[in-house]
Amino acid sequence: MTDANAKRREEWNEGNADRRAWNTGDQMMQEDPIKTARILIVDDQEVNVHFLEGTLRWVAGNTNFKSTTNPREVEALIAEFEPDLILLDLHMPERDGFMVMEDLKQVIPADAFLPILVLTADVTPEAKQRALAGGAKDFLSKPFDTTEVLLRSNNLLQTRLLHLELANQNQILEVKVQERTRDLQKANDDLQAAHRDLEDAHIEMLERMALAAEYRDDDTGEHTKRVGQVSAFLGRALRLAQDQVMLLRRAAPLHDVGKIAIPDQILLKPGRLTAEEFEVLKTHTTIGGKILSGGRFALLKLAEEIALTHHERWDGTGYPHGLREATIPLAGRIVAVADSFDALTHERPYKEAWAVEEAVAELQRCAGTQFDPTIVDAFLGLRADSLAAAVLGFPAAARRGA
Repeated sequence: MTDANAKRREEWNEGNADRRAWNTGDQMMQEDPIKTARILIVDDQEVNVHFLEGTLRWVAGNTNFKSTTNPREVEALIAEFEPDLILLDLHMPERDGFMVMEDLKQVIPADAFLPILVLTADVTPEAKQRALAGGAKDFLSKPFDTTEVLLRSNNLLQTRLLHLELANQNQILEVKVQERTRDLQKANDDLQAAHRDLEDAHIEMLERMALAAEYRDDDTGEHTKRVGQVSAFLGRALRLAQDQVMLLRRAAPLHDVGKIAIPDQILLKPGRLTAEEFEVLKTHTTIGGKILSGGRFALLKLAEEIALTHHERWDGTGYPHGLREATIPLAGRIVAVADSFDALTHERPYKEAWAVEEAVAELQRCAGTQFDPTIVDAFLGLRADSLAAAVLGFPAAARRGA
């Protein structure tokens, strides 16, 4: 299709949009839309043109028509006049009706119902079949009969106007569907935002609870943050997906939230715990799991898993369930290493801080018994300056214990 034809198609669509607006917006002001419909007459015989103009003007009461005896003017007249019906002579010199209909296929969209009423004295089945295949909708036989002209024209015009009305209704419906879709999308976005706000509020409450528990045996309250950062470093070293690393970073700080329920005389005891006291301390894992249970969000589910399993051991001698090796969730195994390293390198009521080298050596010694060897190896591959400066808060050079 040429650029010129494409432009004509575009102009045709724009024109029909205006016609649809007229059909619905101004129709209430019109007594009979048939009388104002636009009709294009194409016939090389002026006598036929005059007869059809007279019939439309004086009998049908329609003066909204244009005529031409030159079939080469049809495309330009359609672009200018935007007719609702074309009365087209079939047999004309140089360029007959068949050729005109073929040309119109290039400029009128296939879904645009622009009826063509063929004018012909050739009533043979072959001529009718060819005309119908070319795009004609009906026939007027010559010589013309006034009643037949009006009836066939009106039938096609009614169909045309119904098509325009339907197209307009479809357009209105499409706009409404788009508006409704936007409303639904906004409502969905608002709902998701509300869920995120609820999740953030819930998590903030739990983080504050975990911080309150942590302040009881770490007056800086930084332990939980450091465990979250180191856990994220380990997750990245183990090539977890970025979204999983971010979840791990936020969930790991809640690992000891259950300590909120452990009595001070046990949690802050400077000496060695008795067997009975240790059993009470161990309950912080199940208490933390219960506090975090029932969450609908991935973050809370992961935090619950970590709280329950970060004291399980690789050899199966940990608590609370005695899980071993790969039956321990990966997040629990990661936090076990991060939590132990941070606890070793920082002072607690019951212990002095260890030197970094001593803590690293302890992790290596416990690989395969307390800790997953793969995660210990990942820890050893972390940059010392990253751990020191970004997480542990001491200079990159190894800090010595007191």
